[in-house]
Amino acid sequence: MSRIILASASPRRRELLAQIGLKCEVVPSDVVEEAQALAPEELAEHLAVLKAQDVAGSFTGEGYVIGADTLVVLDGVIYGKPVDRKDARRMLLHLQGREHQVITGLAVIRLADGKLLRGHEITRVSIRPLNIGEIEAYIATGEPMDKAGAYAVQGRAAMFIPRINGCYFNVVGLPLARLMDMLNAAGWSAGHA
Repeated sequence: MSRIILASASPRRRELLAQIGLKCEVVPSDVVEEAQALAPEELAEHLAVLKAQDVAGSFTGEGYVIGADTLVVLDGVIYGKPVDRKDARRMLLHLQGREHQVITGLAVIRLADGKLLRGHEITRVSIRPLNIGEIEAYIATGEPMDKAGAYAVQGRAAMFIPRINGCYFNVVGLPLARLMDMLNAAGWSAGHA
């Protein structure tokens, strides 16, 4: 049985893998995410690769390491996780009434020989116009505080999102169809699960 190691502490990513029947070991990466002079798609892939490589260095034998990094992008500006309530308010005020992109970079490393595959998924998300009372009530729930762009599509923010163009699971944090294509290209098969 080929092991799958998720180089992420995200409970949402772990839940998504479990949803499709993939059992994984969770080994969070120690990589510090730093701003780079890269296009958002390249940055998401770069960070995913760094995370996967960081964790893969601790393992040998058979298996696959998955790295992922999700960015929210509006007008070329990257919105990461808010540092505090004021930052969450700023992000939501910018995103409301607009369409933005959610970009998840993916990296898959085959442990047997170090083969690396990388890619990304882009989904367009529209947030309806919000009033300050809605934003403040949402921030008070605490939900935005560990989410890129200060919202969780799978949580209470679902009421703010009238349209998604692309992969829903990408917005949650792990584009499952793209990931399965990459795992299969790396040599993994359902018989190994």
